[in-house]
Amino acid sequence: MSSRWKAERVAASTATIFAEMSALAVATGSVNLGQGFPDTDGPAFMLEEARAAIAAGVNQYPPGRGIAPLRQAIAAHSRRHYGLEYDPDTEVLVTTGATEAIAAAMLAFVDPGDEVVALEPFYDSYAASIELAGGRRVGVGLFGPGFRLDHAELAAAFSPRTKVVLLNSPHNPTGTVLDRADLAEVARLAVAHDVLVVCDEVYEHLVFDDAEHLPLAAFPGMRERTIRISSSGKTFSATGWKIGWALGPAELVTEVTAVKQFLTFVSGAPFQPAVARALDEGDAWVEEARLGLQGKRDRLADGLRSVGLDPVVPRGTYFMTTDVRALGYDDGVTFCRELPHHCGVVAIPHAVFYDRVEAGRPYVRWAFCKRDSVLDEAVERLGRLRV
Repeated sequence: MSSRWKAERVAASTATIFAEMSALAVATGSVNLGQGFPDTDGPAFMLEEARAAIAAGVNQYPPGRGIAPLRQAIAAHSRRHYGLEYDPDTEVLVTTGATEAIAAAMLAFVDPGDEVVALEPFYDSYAASIELAGGRRVGVGLFGPGFRLDHAELAAAFSPRTKVVLLNSPHNPTGTVLDRADLAEVARLAVAHDVLVVCDEVYEHLVFDDAEHLPLAAFPGMRERTIRISSSGKTFSATGWKIGWALGPAELVTEVTAVKQFLTFVSGAPFQPAVARALDEGDAWVEEARLGLQGKRDRLADGLRSVGLDPVVPRGTYFMTTDVRALGYDDGVTFCRELPHHCGVVAIPHAVFYDRVEAGRPYVRWAFCKRDSVLDEAVERLGRLRV
């Protein structure tokens, strides 16, 4: 079909790099350290709860905002971990993963011509969601080699057209976790410019060493202007269930709900009671998984060093970045497309997440949310590049 019929506003809505690289992994029999999904399941009691729900006939449309036990569990989770109170009846919305929540929020609040300030590199759905709403993204660089937020650049990104800040911390793909000073500056600017902030917090529990996830909504003046988005997929290793949520003031959540109902309407009926139970009872499992993931991070970092790459050790998420110029490549896209054929490993190039492509050109992202044996096999194969 000719592309002449494609709407200009969806220029970013092409097949994702994740689909391309995962297909390449299958075609070449490669170890896939590209797309970010674990290769082990979440807590057994959560999986059993879903099986029981299916057997009990929980297979039809759930309520539009999500079942009450799940909304209550989401609110209780926020209270327990962060001291942030939300009314489960009016301030919590269950969504089809965080991706839908982000898209619904952009469509609910961004008009054509509005500017959305976001951290660059951007998770890939951000560009598409902003374009679908007719907005214009304004990137604030988390650029290598340090991947730290420049407060001066952040302040300069705001203009009279700024409507929304789309904030991702812990940050994919860099693994940066914004600290208290970073978040205080975001809060100051959001209040000063009277803008809404949409916070993508899907990696909220995947933080390492001394890093701490601090919800922006807890900062002065922010609760009333912040939509918080998270997901069971990352926290409980169930990415295929697509159960996410949005929390915020009732009037803002109502607007997101009005859009969401015309995207998927509802989803995941038998998974909702399972996620509710996991949120209520799964803190110990989450902490054990976090510590295990930190060990995997260190294992892959050591392996990458052994093959001549110097990783930027992340403080959060399950992604690690390297500069591939050490292996004789100046372009991460070329490196990632050739790597499966050379040694049977798949990674993701950073450049696809940037508007300022040159800033990301030499960097590659590796997912370490895999079994130790898979990480070791990937490192062994990467060693062949040195032959």
